[in-house]
Amino acid sequence: MKKALLVIDYTYDFVATDGKLTCGEAGQALDGKIAALMQQFVADNEFVVCANDLHEEQDIFHPETKLFPPHNIRGTKGRELYGLVSETYIQHQQRILWLDKTRYSAFAGTNLAILLKERGIEEIHLVGVCTDICVLHTAVDAYNLGISTVIYADGVASFDAAGHEWALRHFEHTLGARVICQ
Repeated sequence: MKKALLVIDYTYDFVATDGKLTCGEAGQALDGKIAALMQQFVADNEFVVCANDLHEEQDIFHPETKLFPPHNIRGTKGRELYGLVSETYIQHQQRILWLDKTRYSAFAGTNLAILLKERGIEEIHLVGVCTDICVLHTAVDAYNLGISTVIYADGVASFDAAGHEWALRHFEHTLGARVICQ
């Protein structure tokens, strides 16, 4: 079965201690796990996508403007990948796709579904942040598109512990995703 790894929003603003909308230590603890999965998927000649939030400075019309502080602004350090994930991306950037997204889901307003279909991808594996926001919305869209989904419980985090736990249950019990811990 052909599969793809989607690394969701593992950027400085979402992970670093001084990030604008950080998951802090919970997000930082994922660094080695996500980098290792990226290496594994590249070595197995599978598709790897880093789907990253993109916002424009002072965009008053974006719906997140009313919900969250400015984050992942184009051209800022906040949009850079974090830690070992950044190093892995740089090392394999000819094999890893950078995908800008402007909504929670990596599918919304992007060509991700087309890219997966072109490659015959039957299953996506999700890691990154935030479990209960962007990872969740990506999983919901995958469900609606009929794409089998695997979530790494030890590869996702949120700044909201209760939301994180709720999302892990929702993935499995409502979306039929396979939630694993390796």
